[in-house]
Amino acid sequence: MKSEKVDVLVIGAGPSGTVAASIIKQAGYSVTIVEKMKFPRFVIGESLLPRCMEALEEAGFLDAIKEKKFQEKFGAKFVKEGKVCDYFFADQFTSGWTWTWQVPRGEFDQTLADCCEKTGIPVHYETTVTAIEFNGSDSITTVEDINGNKSQIEARFIVDGSGYGRVIPKLFNMDKPSNLPPRKTLFTHVNDVKRSMDDEPNRITIIVHDKGIWIWVIPFSSGITSVGFVGEPGFFNKVSGTNEEQLRALIDSEPYLRERMDGVEMKFEPRVLESWSTTTNRFYGDGFVLTGNVTEFLDPVFSSGVTLATVSSQKAAHLVIRKLKGENIDWEKEYTEPMMQGVNTFRSYVMAWYDGTLDTIFFSEKPNLEIKNMICSVLAGYVWDLDNPYVKNHDTALKKLAKLINLEKTLAG
Repeated sequence: MKSEKVDVLVIGAGPSGTVAASIIKQAGYSVTIVEKMKFPRFVIGESLLPRCMEALEEAGFLDAIKEKKFQEKFGAKFVKEGKVCDYFFADQFTSGWTWTWQVPRGEFDQTLADCCEKTGIPVHYETTVTAIEFNGSDSITTVEDINGNKSQIEARFIVDGSGYGRVIPKLFNMDKPSNLPPRKTLFTHVNDVKRSMDDEPNRITIIVHDKGIWIWVIPFSSGITSVGFVGEPGFFNKVSGTNEEQLRALIDSEPYLRERMDGVEMKFEPRVLESWSTTTNRFYGDGFVLTGNVTEFLDPVFSSGVTLATVSSQKAAHLVIRKLKGENIDWEKEYTEPMMQGVNTFRSYVMAWYDGTLDTIFFSEKPNLEIKNMICSVLAGYVWDLDNPYVKNHDTALKKLAKLINLEKTLAG
């Protein structure tokens, strides 16, 4: 059986895997990436957050991404029953990037993988991991390509950025259910010929359609727009027919979109994803670290996926480099705890979105601008800034604010 030796094997060629691979390669170590899919491939998570720009910059990807002329994104707009709440990243509480991109992920992810190959990192597409044997932190991974050819990769360390594939958690029975309830999405890309250039496309629009039901509208620079409904699975039983018939009926039921998207061309048959929230019982082990969605995926509402993927891989890459240099790493303190800080902050905001707490805050008549800027930092992905009270106290601050707004409304009424 064919065999190769590398310092680090990276599983997955998405943003998580490529960021880690590039940073480790820059440190002088040999890296190989194996990817189950053929690129370019479709995946959701098309609206990035400013915090991920720091990771993309360190990985050396920004120039190549800029050349693609993706749609620049400067904020997020929330809409409910005619009311609009705008967040502009330039107003955020935390110092950092104030813009990012909205991207078709097939082209975006391919760009990152191509950057890795240009630096000498092999990317083996359509290659599946079938087994991993650990001997301390060293490992032998068996992979199989699309033609059935098997080979082995000996590595001193493994970074698992396999996303929904969840390679190591599945091989070693590490998966566990998330505490978030199951949800479903029905989505497609449309030829958005009626798009208003005055109002868009410089930010994502999130529409509150009903309690717990929302819509994403993500314009791309090509004139194509990604649109999807998200909610508890039973909501979608209200409409019947094919996926396209269902999505057109749902769009027709939303006043904010009805005229704009009436009869628009759908670029592909609408697709369904559901019950996506999952996690694992640990983020690391002797010889491996999990990054990105393979650790935990929450919900698409605040576009946290790519940010958690790139930031976790950025942090993991530096720890792997130190590990390869012979340092003892406290993975719990230096990796799991900070990553869970970010995950739990986003989780609090996701839960507050679905239970209506953020409705109260976003659409209040007289918002406190200082607090709004603090919340804006979270929406920009700066969920590790503990100087921000709405990060540090993420589990209590939102509910306290919503109660205060409701009290003031009652007293004024």
